[in-house]
Amino acid sequence: MSENNRQFWKRSTKLPGSIQPVYGAQHPPLDPRLNKSYISDRSRRQPLHLKSRKASSFHEFARNTSDAWDIEDDDDADDDDGGGDVLYASPYQTLNSRVAEVTAAQVIESHLKLREESPCQPSVTKSVSEDHLHRVTADDLPQKKYLHKQQSLPLRPIIPLVARISDQNASGAPPMTVREKTRLEKFRQLLSCPNTDLDELRKCSWPGVPREVRPTTWRLLSGYLPANKERRMLTLQRKREEYFGFIEQYYDSRNEEHHQDTYRQIHIDIPRTNPLIPLFQQAIVQEIFERILFIWAIRHPASGYVQGINDLVTPFFVVFLTEHVEEDVENFDVASLCQETLRNIEADSFWSMSKLLDGIQDNYTFAQPGIQKKVKALEELVSRIDEQVHNHFRKYEVEYLQFAFRWMNNLLMRELPLRCTIRLWDTYQNLKGFLISTSMFVLLS
Repeated sequence: MSENNRQFWKRSTKLPGSIQPVYGAQHPPLDPRLNKSYISDRSRRQPLHLKSRKASSFHEFARNTSDAWDIEDDDDADDDDGGGDVLYASPYQTLNSRVAEVTAAQVIESHLKLREESPCQPSVTKSVSEDHLHRVTADDLPQKKYLHKQQSLPLRPIIPLVARISDQNASGAPPMTVREKTRLEKFRQLLSCPNTDLDELRKCSWPGVPREVRPTTWRLLSGYLPANKERRMLTLQRKREEYFGFIEQYYDSRNEEHHQDTYRQIHIDIPRTNPLIPLFQQAIVQEIFERILFIWAIRHPASGYVQGINDLVTPFFVVFLTEHVEEDVENFDVASLCQETLRNIEADSFWSMSKLLDGIQDNYTFAQPGIQKKVKALEELVSRIDEQVHNHFRKYEVEYLQFAFRWMNNLLMRELPLRCTIRLWDTYQNLKGFLISTSMFVLLS
């Protein structure tokens, strides 16, 4: 090691993170016989006042780090200090302007060369270490590229901003396992029976419903379709015609004065429904949602439309859409479907949502007593299961209603990806009044 490097590390012993002997600590006391230079030098120096040392702490740090630039000034400092000052830093030195100019010119030249070699692939510096990697000369560039190739970590898969809605048997999905094929075959046998055993269907649906049979299974478990197979098509035809009869009878009244507030709120909330999923930003889909929500509000004057109900349409709409679409529906153009198919999806979504809200309508009536009961029940469960968390909330006067209201109002639709919500509803629909109690246990899990 050269003399300059040795003196540099000696004067840098006061840098943060360096190890120094401390009197009275784990290290043995300083031996005056081994530190004669320290004692003689200490006698010559004037002690600094405490106030001045605190005021100049930043300057001391600057002095200790600036000598990395002052290459030529180090030799002069070594002659002045005699090369033996270990515990005291060298006097304050200014930045060597010549070295700074040369280094800056090299950095600019390196960046210009990198830009010329890869004009179509601009790089974005993410950290100081990555910025240092880019500061290379033309001679070092091949070696840096080779080292980067050898030492780089394996590429991680790109995670999309929005998780895929279709989680089974979609494009790019792995093939079905033997167990999944067996479960799918069991579902098809149950659904093909003259009278479907709903209890057995609920039991099979508990661990999830295969994508191919989910639409029919949801219609049956929600009560929208009868268990008798012969009556299903007649029931579907009658209910779909009934829904579009409501459209002809009531939808034009959205412009009337006593319905303008309801329609205006629906019109505002529809674009906010899953704004990151392109499917729900299509004009045709938003018009379908407007009709569904407005007709439901007209037919339920006790509650009317309440913010949050718009989220409850999306699982049904996606599930019934997958009945006619093989690939991922996230970016599917709904306008490519025929008009009759769109009408059937719209009507089925309306009636399935209506069956769901029939059991939790008190969540959306005046003062929303259903939600308040659920929040109170959640508070009691937390106090029994995790008393420490409950006491923490009470200590800082945090009310459960402040953070749990949206959970209950939207049935966790805004807390979980839509594909996870659909999977949860496979299990929820096995229980009568499933969303009244099961949602709280999901929260606690």
